Amino acid sequence: MTVPMSIGLTLLLLAATGVQCFYSSDSGVVDLTPSNFESKVADSENIWIVEFYAPWCGHCKSLKPEYEKLAKALKGMIKVGAVNADEHKSLGSRFGVTGFPTIKIFGANKKKPEDYSGPRTAAGLIDAAFNAAKDKAHAAIGGKKSGGGSKSQGSTDSKDVVELTDDNFNKLVLESEDLWLVEFFAPWCGHCKNLAPHWAKAATELKGKVKLGALDATVNTAKASEYGIQGYPTIKVFGAGKKDKDSAEDYNGGRTSSDIVSWALDKLSESVPAPEIVQIVNEESLKRGCQDKPLCIVSILPHILDCQSDCRNDYLKILNNLGEKFKKNMWGWVWAEANAQPEIEKGLEIGGFGYPALAAVNIKKKKYSILKGSFSESGIHEFLRDLSFGRGSTIELRGTELPKIYETEPWDGKDAEPPQVEDIDLSDVDLDDNKDEL
Repeated sequence: MTVPMSIGLTLLLLAATGVQCFYSSDSGVVDLTPSNFESKVADSENIWIVEFYAPWCGHCKSLKPEYEKLAKALKGMIKVGAVNADEHKSLGSRFGVTGFPTIKIFGANKKKPEDYSGPRTAAGLIDAAFNAAKDKAHAAIGGKKSGGGSKSQGSTDSKDVVELTDDNFNKLVLESEDLWLVEFFAPWCGHCKNLAPHWAKAATELKGKVKLGALDATVNTAKASEYGIQGYPTIKVFGAGKKDKDSAEDYNGGRTSSDIVSWALDKLSESVPAPEIVQIVNEESLKRGCQDKPLCIVSILPHILDCQSDCRNDYLKILNNLGEKFKKNMWGWVWAEANAQPEIEKGLEIGGFGYPALAAVNIKKKKYSILKGSFSESGIHEFLRDLSFGRGSTIELRGTELPKIYETEPWDGKDAEPPQVEDIDLSDVDLDDNKDEL
């Protein structure tokens, strides 16, 4: 049978589209776009689990088989969809998506989906989906949500939220050098209950950077009165560094965990100084620059004889500028002179193709990535930005031990004198007698 050209062309286009889709048409995962999102999700009576992904994202690729398993398991009960947020940025922006994959559950209130922060498994997602369905059913008969309480009942560990009282508030908050976000809540407050899982998740994500606390204002009335709390939840901000009782500011950010994290990191970056670019001269200097940092940026700069002080200072200026731009990430920044720390160069496989060279090391995950572009502010910025979004290739670190660090003299900031060649006194040499040897 001959297929008409128009139908054949349509079939080819459909086939091509299917090849490009992250999830196949028979996976059970609904491909969501700005053109169908309203009709399928926002205006629907169904519970929806929606993943916002990017096709290049490694974590998204790892989630894919579990997500497809989820869609098949929930078929006929709960809808499962996915948004290519790298292509459809408007949808990602609409729901505050800042990283991939982000999973949201669209329950009774489609305008305010809940962030899913549990295990990325089909089983974990199924539990969350049916909890949302249960909440919706209870709401229909005027009952309570299955969660409830003033603290998170979800998978995020709520112990990262510090419980504050009239007695410990001054010591923990006002006498601290840390940036604090404090929620004043009432146990019966519905908005407080809605905020609780987001507050707990944000506290976990910000652990080690920003402190999040919660104070029951119905019990600890002295502090609630001192800060003029009249509604719940009220969030106050106590800046980094020294503070007093009058230093509180009102929080003016969003109420989702991603909103809270983004706002807190921006606030923190205002007061945090740019990181020091530490020269590796011994083991202690390497630890000072990189220990307990989520990422360590290691640069190998040319030998001072090949790149004198003006040249080296230009490279250090690039690193200082980038340290300022990425300071809210709390990364460590270190450098060494070419061949001064050969074990580091060997372990990270950098420097072999010339200097300067740079690598980003994730010590916790035992992985690193090498800068393959230009050692320039724009080149390194693009490299680090891609890493922060989960793009770029990584290499497994060999071994678990710290490489041998050699004791070297710190750079004094000056040019280097080239080595002197000794003058040979030829005054007593008879060139005629030695002409055969010469």
